[in-house]
Amino acid sequence: MASFAFHTYGCQMNVRESEAAARALQEAGLTLAADEAQADVVIVNSCSVRGKAEDKALGKLGLLCATKRERPGRVVGLMGCMAQRLGDEVFRRVPMLDFSIGTRCAERVVDAVEAALAGRKTLAMRDLHAEPTALSGHLEDGSFSAFVTILLGCNRRCTYCIVPDVRGDEWSRPASEVLAEVRALAERGVKEVTLLGQSIMNYGLRTPAWTVADPPSPGGYTLPFPRLLEAVAAIPGIERIRFTSGHPAGVTEELIRLYRSEPKVCHHLHLPVQSGSSEVLSRMRRGYTREQYLEAIAKLRAAVPEMAITTDVIVGFPGETEADFEQTRTLMEAAAFDNAFIFKYSPRPGTVSATWEDDVSEAEKARRNQVLLGDQDVRGARLNAQLVGSEQEVLAEGPSLRNKARWSGRTSANKIVVFEPPEGIRPGDLVRLRIVRAAPQTLYAF
Repeated sequence: MASFAFHTYGCQMNVRESEAAARALQEAGLTLAADEAQADVVIVNSCSVRGKAEDKALGKLGLLCATKRERPGRVVGLMGCMAQRLGDEVFRRVPMLDFSIGTRCAERVVDAVEAALAGRKTLAMRDLHAEPTALSGHLEDGSFSAFVTILLGCNRRCTYCIVPDVRGDEWSRPASEVLAEVRALAERGVKEVTLLGQSIMNYGLRTPAWTVADPPSPGGYTLPFPRLLEAVAAIPGIERIRFTSGHPAGVTEELIRLYRSEPKVCHHLHLPVQSGSSEVLSRMRRGYTREQYLEAIAKLRAAVPEMAITTDVIVGFPGETEADFEQTRTLMEAAAFDNAFIFKYSPRPGTVSATWEDDVSEAEKARRNQVLLGDQDVRGARLNAQLVGSEQEVLAEGPSLRNKARWSGRTSANKIVVFEPPEGIRPGDLVRLRIVRAAPQTLYAF
């Protein structure tokens, strides 16, 4: 019986899709390998958001294919966004690759593996304008936390972003299907779910998504997302609900009311800003100004003062001046971000901005990146220091990566907490801990 392993790059949605594909392989009779080195079949789930992510995936595929010289029966496959973007070109770049499966057709993974084991190559692509097939179940791994995809694709068409080209049009899963999946997870002991979508706050706006009792008014579907959150919160056993990624346009009064009234919805929002300059935001086609973004955050924090906001930022976008960059610095300070993921601009083939001059040097991109990282360390240390002495509810995850004698977990605000484990604690337990020390990215408690 062949064994398999996945090597996943990119976002949480890729993690979720690797889980779904793995479950399909198990149902077909394959076994999950103890580690990648032992696996008969290794599948790379790829990302195309940045050129560096593709380079990593191509490098990994090359290394895996090289092992076929000693293990000629080994199967190496590719799935995900890079597979969708490259099409059959990937077989020219990686000649020993056995199969390549694009986005929205992960259900083809079993057929592709069986064909590869029989010596046949497979290229599987899907029309990204068509309705996707239903996602399969999760791995039976006893986890207390799970990802649940509720929206696929994106219609925003930011000028730098390749996601609409590799993920397709927005499509909302029926709410009945989402809720059935969450109920099944809760019955298996899952306590925390993270709802996923490239533009998640658009859930139901384009696709009539509400198919459970008490639907919105006829012709509605205007704001079903907060109501979906309410329905998930009502499922017994679910203790925490997270979702990503947000957009300022989705910070509505209804969502703010839900944050204030529903304790299961975690007090953390990942709200990518990308730039603090309204001029750059306009060229990015983000759909908001600097002032509108800050207004959305102000409304959230007025309703929930302890709300943690994290973000994504791109430095070195075409035409970004030093003055634009300084506006990003001042916005980040005004927004008081709890954490920030900062990326150097990378032109992606087929996007609007790829046709523009990439006029910020790599050295300057690196400098701006380091400046923002330094700012965020100072900011994170200051914000976390304010929590010293407070009591926080922490969802225990298990032994800390750096010190197995200690455990780690996360607060509702998604703060990492390292602590001495009480006797009898199990992963998934909710414990109340007092914060005694703070670092820029970590809290320490007992």
